Amino acid sequence: MSTHMNLEDIDSKGLKKVWSVAEFAKRYRIDHEEETRLLKLLGPFASQQELLMNASRAPRFR
Repeated sequence: MSTHMNLEDIDSKGLKKVWSVAEFAKRYRIDHEEETRLLKLLGPFASQQELLMNASRAPRFR
């Protein structure tokens, strides 16, 4: 059974931003091994919150 959804209700709840894992890795400069781990864990697409909570980057030393 389907019901009508009001667009104002959807906008007020806040939609999750969905990222491609490859694009996320490129933007946040995550190395290839970590990108592969995220792909195995989350699949090719995941929410921004899931990616930020599960990604780990090596520290950048000067």
